Amino acid sequence: MSTFDKREDTFEKSFVHEEELHFRAEARRNKLVGLWAAEKLGKSGADAESYADQLVAAETAANAVEIVVARLLKDFADAGVEQSEHQIRRTMDEMLTKALAEIKSGE
Repeated sequence: MSTFDKREDTFEKSFVHEEELHFRAEARRNKLVGLWAAEKLGKSGADAESYADQLVAAETAANAVEIVVARLLKDFADAGVEQSEHQIRRTMDEMLTKALAEIKSGE
């Protein structure tokens, strides 16, 4: 294997690892956001976990962020909870940072 082939192989492995890390972080972010939203919606225990798990399942869609934001906006509106799209997106960004830190620390 030439030096170029080794570098290419290393790059591909790194890319795959980063993509996997990003997917796991987004799924964990959705779980954290789901638990945050569930609390605001008055859900607890198994109901809160189930709600959060539904948002995690959205991660398999191509436009997962938009699906989660739309779902949260609808659920908050239906429950009379005031949360703007900006607040939801900011919370999602904060939770993604937290999720990445948890994953990198091995939690």
